[in-house]
Parts: sequence; structure tokens; C-alpha cells
Amino acid sequence: MVVIERENYLQRLRPYYGKSLIKVLTGQRRVGKSYLLHQIKDELLRLVPDSNVIFIDFEKFEFDSITTYKELHAFIKEKSTDKQNILFIDEIQQIEGFEKVLRSLLSDGNYDIYITGSNSAVFSGDMATFLSGRQIEIHIQSLSFCEFLKFNNISASNQTLVRYFKHGGLPYLRNLPNDDEIVFDYLKNIYATILYRDIVSRNQIRDITFLENLNRFLADNTGSIVAANRISEYLKSQKQTKSVSVIITYLEYLTNAYFISKVARQDIKGKRIFETGEKYYFQDLGLRNSIVGYKPSDINKIIENVVYNQLLYQGYKITVGKDGEKEIDFIAEKQGEFSYYQCAYLLADEKVIDREFGNLLAIPDNFPKYVISMDEFSTTTSYKGIKHIKLIDFLQM
Repeated sequence: MVVIERENYLQRLRPYYGKSLIKVLTGQRRVGKSYLLHQIKDELLRLVPDSNVIFIDFEKFEFDSITTYKELHAFIKEKSTDKQNILFIDEIQQIEGFEKVLRSLLSDGNYDIYITGSNSAVFSGDMATFLSGRQIEIHIQSLSFCEFLKFNNISASNQTLVRYFKHGGLPYLRNLPNDDEIVFDYLKNIYATILYRDIVSRNQIRDITFLENLNRFLADNTGSIVAANRISEYLKSQKQTKSVSVIITYLEYLTNAYFISKVARQDIKGKRIFETGEKYYFQDLGLRNSIVGYKPSDINKIIENVVYNQLLYQGYKITVGKDGEKEIDFIAEKQGEFSYYQCAYLLADEKVIDREFGNLLAIPDNFPKYVISMDEFSTTTSYKGIKHIKLIDFLQM
């Protein structure tokens, strides 16, 4: 099998190799967390060839007999040696109380621990408190555009960019023909798995029709400001009634499963975060399209979602900017430095140009500002200090 390294994540993990910290890889199902675990294992064995490797994959039948944290601890101890043990546990959230095992192993001092999980609620709250200062979390996304090109052995072009828009970046797609029918059959199956295993089953949801309607609403309104009362009105049109509190809870279930990302709005001048009116983006566009289909008329929503995912991949904390009646698509922050982004399909007329550049020009600071679009031009240009970048170039930065 040809191994394609996901170097961005390996670079972020290497400083923690051998350290007495639990390395937690989180992310949506099928984004390649297991694949990355095996890459880490191979790299560590090259660095420390006499290490004892223990690899537990709770997706495999051979580990079905481990159902409690006590059984997990006993199994690991049985496989351990007195020398350095490198422990990998895939989809650890299936064992309730697993954090007790990890804390005990860390105190033993001869374990280098790497785990993955597909539910953010498991790795926050009580567990984070219990393991306070003992874990480092790295969020794994579906493939970036550059990774998508590398995995599929193709070159960047408008054609491959549209393919990325349509099919998304789940790594396994490289093993399938570039055929819409085959790809979407696969994506619909993955969507059903996430829906039933990671959301319905885990949260004991009974009203599956409501959950599916909620996903359809979010897919149709990708990148739009979403309020729970607006969703409630939509559901009434679908002859369903849900309270605002129930809707908020279901949105949390979806974000906990890393199916969607919730992005808060921020006042540009005062930097305060608004408590209502968030935006939601899909962590994989192919899965979004498996719900409502791929429609060229959704191009602006898709571009905005792609830019959001790329900024996330680059390690930024992201909010949506608000300045009076003006909106900035994204405020990106890293180590106290800010940058601002506006997204558009084409700068087709003066009205669009005035909106995209004008909103950025109104921001009273000197941090970098960008307009990203699919316009055809040869190099990055600028207007009054604001850089205009082609989307295909931005996705390869």
C-alpha cells in the first residue's frame, strides 16, 4: 500500500513524541485518524526501534471483549514491558471511564500515549479536568485541497477544484473511481454511519426525522447566520414543532460529532463575542452534498465553507466579523495576530467589488486583509492595501 504522509499533522505532533502527555487526535469519523495513528507508529519505530508497541482499535472485532476501563487497563498491562511502551488507542470514547486508565498509565512513567476520538464532548468537561495539564489535542480534518491533490495524484486546476467542491476530502475516496454515482453512494453511507452511530445512538435520539430535517436546513443555509428560533420556524413549515432549547441541544450533538463547526460572531471594534446568531460550516463538503446534492447555484456557500476549512487547517481560531451593518466573512487569529477575509465567487460588478473591499476598508487596524474569489487573473493583486487572491492559489498556500 502506498503511504501518503499528512505532514501538516505530523509536524504538529513531533514536538510531543516521547513526552509525558496524552496526544489526543480528534475529528469526524473517516477523516483519517486511524491512518495517521499508523503513520505515527511507523515513524516512532524508526526513531526508537526497540519500543514495545500496543495498538488497540475499537473498530475491530478482536477488541470487542474489552468493554470496561478495568478490562482496558488489564489488557494494556498484560501487553506491556519494562521498557518504553508506545500505546495507541483508536476510538477510545467507546470505553466509559477510559481517562482513569490513561492517568494511571501516565503515572507509571514508561508510556508514550496516542489516542483518537470522534466526539468532542468526551474530551472536554470532566475528562479535561481529570487530565488537566496532561493532554494535548490536535483536531484532524478531512483532506485539504493540497492533500486531496496529493492523495489522488492529480494537479491543481479549476476542474479538480470543482471535483473537490463536489466530493469533499474524505481520504478513502482515492480508492474509488471518479464517478459521481459511486462517490455519493459511499458518502451517503458514511453520513448514515455518523448520523446513527455517533449522534443518534450516543445521544439516544428518538426523533430521527427532526435530526435529518435539521441537517437539511444547515446544508441549505451553509454560511448563513443561524438562530434557533429561525430553525424553529422552518420546522413548523415541515409540520414539526421543537422548542428552542431542544434545537440548541441537537446542534450541540452535531458539533460534538465533528459533523459541523459552529462559528461565533465577533464585534470588530470591541472584540466582544455575540451570544446568538452563529454560522455553521460542514467539516466535509462531500457529506454536506450527500444531504442536499451538489448544486452550482450554491457556489458562494461552498467557497465560504472551503475557505473556513482551509483557515482551520492552517491553525487559526476563526470568528465571523460584524461592524454595524457590515459583515466580514472571517476574522482569523493566531498567536495574537489577526487577519480578515472576504469570500466571493466572482467580482462581477462594482456593487460586489464595493461590498467586498469596502467592508474590509472600514476596519480600523493594519492587520492583513484579503478578498478571495474565483476570478481569473495572473497574479495576486491589491486594492488600497487589500490583497485579492484566487481561491485556487489560497488553497495551496
